[in-house]
Amino acid sequence: MMKPTKAPAPESTLVDADTHMESFRQTRHNRRTELIEDYVELIADLIADRGEARQVDIAQRLGVAQPTVAKMLKRLAAEGLIQQRPYRGVFLTEAGAGLAEKSRERHQVVESFLCALGISPEIARVDAEGIEHHVSLETLNAFRDFLRKRE
Repeated sequence: MMKPTKAPAPESTLVDADTHMESFRQTRHNRRTELIEDYVELIADLIADRGEARQVDIAQRLGVAQPTVAKMLKRLAAEGLIQQRPYRGVFLTEAGAGLAEKSRERHQVVESFLCALGISPEIARVDAEGIEHHVSLETLNAFRDFLRKRE
């Protein structure tokens, strides 16, 4: 009777602890800034379309309650990204407008990249909304290079 042989131990798929820690740190940071970026981008879009962004419009577009929007607007104001004017709505500061433009540009690059891969425009728009907040500058630049080479 043959003795069963022991299978070799599988190689570990774990990355080193520092790399692992940095990945999670970056993801946590991106999650914290994701909502801020979504709000300032929406505010910029509403201002461009209607001349102002009202709390009720923001709540409707994001599918959240007005108290949720009010809480976030206080946070955005404290961070110097918006100004609220009584009876006039919400307006972006220079810093808020810059963040909105940066976020919009990132979204457009990711969406264009996904479309270039053959993803339908509707799905690319939805997927880009999540990806845009988590993509690194290196990856975003690779997307840009890929798109430039396709032109």
